[in-house]
Amino acid sequence: MQNDQPIWGLDLGGTKIEGAILESRQSLRVLHRLRVPTEAQQGYDHIVGQVKKLVDMLIEASGMHPQSLGIGHPGTLDPITGFIKNANTTALNGRPFNVDLERVLGIPVKLANDANCFAVAEALMGAAPEALPNAEVVFGVIMGTGVGGGVVVRGKVINGRQGIGGEWGHNFLDESGGPCYCGRTGCVETVISGPALERFYEKQSGHHLPLKDIAARAEAGTDAIATVTMDRMVHFFGKAIAVIINVLDPDVIVIGGGVGNIDRLYTDGVQEALKYLFNPRIDTIFRKPKLGDSAGVFGAALL
Repeated sequence: MQNDQPIWGLDLGGTKIEGAILESRQSLRVLHRLRVPTEAQQGYDHIVGQVKKLVDMLIEASGMHPQSLGIGHPGTLDPITGFIKNANTTALNGRPFNVDLERVLGIPVKLANDANCFAVAEALMGAAPEALPNAEVVFGVIMGTGVGGGVVVRGKVINGRQGIGGEWGHNFLDESGGPCYCGRTGCVETVISGPALERFYEKQSGHHLPLKDIAARAEAGTDAIATVTMDRMVHFFGKAIAVIINVLDPDVIVIGGGVGNIDRLYTDGVQEALKYLFNPRIDTIFRKPKLGDSAGVFGAALL
């Protein structure tokens, strides 16, 4: 594709699919942007149909036709088998998603893990270059409904031999997290994802609150259980992210997702990580994302 042609990307989430047409690789101005519900509970074929529906809507809105399409999605396309694996949208698992999409769309489709799309967008055009223009290693974190990560080295996503590069959310962290959809127990995702923090609060208090309300109560000092919940999050975030720093030593870590909006991660969480670091100080720069909820679809288009 020529660098001055519009680029098309889709960000496939558990509840919605967002599509965008960007002006070009040089000018990432959004020309058109639309969403449809994923409706994953209706099964794999329905998800494929929703992607087709969204692409058709973008074609109708823009009067243009894509030459190719980048899609960020949960899980990863196994480079050996050609099937999706490790997706928390479980209907995708074991399916040749790219092949089926190319069949119904009639154009080349490039897939990438949604956290990798987030990471490459923030590394190339978001928070990382703003924080450190010469950053070589960037780790992008998604802390929301699930927990994921992506590694970008000198502008290139590290997918790995098995396609699981950056899968921070499914390392073991603590037994208290309980069972994970992946079949293991105590994954990072089961401890510090948004739903995991809400479950912990509900178990301790006897009633459910959204994470933003738990964080607000802890900040105000009006709810002791909310404070315990946030203290626990800070502790386990520091313990988990220190492993990444010890292995990769990234220049910049960008934290996206709803949990990433909690300010204590960037202060107390960083100091907690220092306790587990193989270094007497922590020089890694932590940042909130610059691109907001556009990062995933921008990264997909850049594929």
